Amino acid sequence: MTEMLKTSETTEKLLKFIDASPSCFHAVKNICVMLEDAGCIRLLENETWTLEKGKRYFTTRNGSSVLAFSVPENYNGMQIVSAHSDSPTFRVKSGAEITVEGHYKKLNTEGYGGMILSTWFDRPLSLAGRAVVRTESGVKSVLLNIDRDLCIIPSLAIHMTRGMADHKLNPQVDLLPLLGGENADYNALIAEEAGVKKEDVISSDMFLYPRQHGVVFGMENEFIASPRLDDLQCAYASLCAFISACGEGMTAASVPVYCLFDNEEVGSQTKQGAASTFLSDVLERVSAAAGLDPAGHRRHIANSFLVSCDNAHAVHPNHPEFADRNHSVYMNRGIVIKYNANQRYTSDAVSAALFRLVCEAADVPVQYYANRADMPGGSTLGNIANTQVSLNTVDIGLAQLAMHSSFETAGALDTDFLCRALAEFFGRSLVFCGGGKYTLG
Repeated sequence: MTEMLKTSETTEKLLKFIDASPSCFHAVKNICVMLEDAGCIRLLENETWTLEKGKRYFTTRNGSSVLAFSVPENYNGMQIVSAHSDSPTFRVKSGAEITVEGHYKKLNTEGYGGMILSTWFDRPLSLAGRAVVRTESGVKSVLLNIDRDLCIIPSLAIHMTRGMADHKLNPQVDLLPLLGGENADYNALIAEEAGVKKEDVISSDMFLYPRQHGVVFGMENEFIASPRLDDLQCAYASLCAFISACGEGMTAASVPVYCLFDNEEVGSQTKQGAASTFLSDVLERVSAAAGLDPAGHRRHIANSFLVSCDNAHAVHPNHPEFADRNHSVYMNRGIVIKYNANQRYTSDAVSAALFRLVCEAADVPVQYYANRADMPGGSTLGNIANTQVSLNTVDIGLAQLAMHSSFETAGALDTDFLCRALAEFFGRSLVFCGGGKYTLG
């Protein structure tokens, strides 16, 4: 019998983290808890910051994006890693209930991001997100996770779809979840979960999520499958690297920065997305607290580096023809450096070379990905974040299958690879020497 690989502690914790993070709001809450447990101090954007060397801090925006950093004794620049907190799903509309024939209640939803729609049928689903409720002094946001099998999107029986092989799914018709019978009351459900009266729920941001837990599978336990691997796998691994690399006795000459953005799946053009001022605002405040004027801040940005982390397409076992044969990447073969001539990915010769040196120092394998020339791929955070803070950037990820499915597959070894490489990265410093020369301390 084939000897099974022992599931690493990192993989087990990753799956537990994803299970406890059914929405971007829950992911950020859990990350904030991990940061506080590691000794990081919470800051509020609307308050004055007093930063001390040798300490670690974090702040959030919208409850769905978070940015953490550590202040060394002296620094020349910033080593930044970004990922995103959101995943494709269905958002419940404000007019939530639809009554069908006086007998059923279904939820009125719309797609968030690009989904493989067929993967959402006939599986237990529930709702998670936040509600804004009335208080005596105003309003407050309450996180909600209805932790039970609540609804389902039923398929249309094969007997009713014969001759419809090319039927195109319509999200407003085919993908609305069945909530209950005629007595189902969505607003009462939200109020009960929030612990308030029905009339005190003013608004909400609620999303569907699959109830199936993440698993380790394969003849040798070599794979994992879970909802939201894109991009919580990178979000979790980069957080672990930040925490491990930024502990007491930190000696790095650069400021380590962990950045998790929301709304990557819908273009990042929000106040908490990569196209917002969130990253630039925080970096400017860090420099100001260190006594740098605007010109000094810009000098430090020129010595900074951004690693944009978002998963990549592994070669599909049933459809290898969709991969570029010279850029085929596989699960459990290490970190993927991503290229695109039209700059959907930011990697270039300089940034890829520097990051490859980091991976070599961490003894982590590297792969290279590019789309087929006749198949445009997706975009990610790097080039969008660069419109706000321009600096050397590389786009990387971990190889996975079924990207944007409700249940995705990745390699059981790769999360550890990414943790090691990014911990190495956070401990380095980049210096631009002019004349096309860089040093990586």
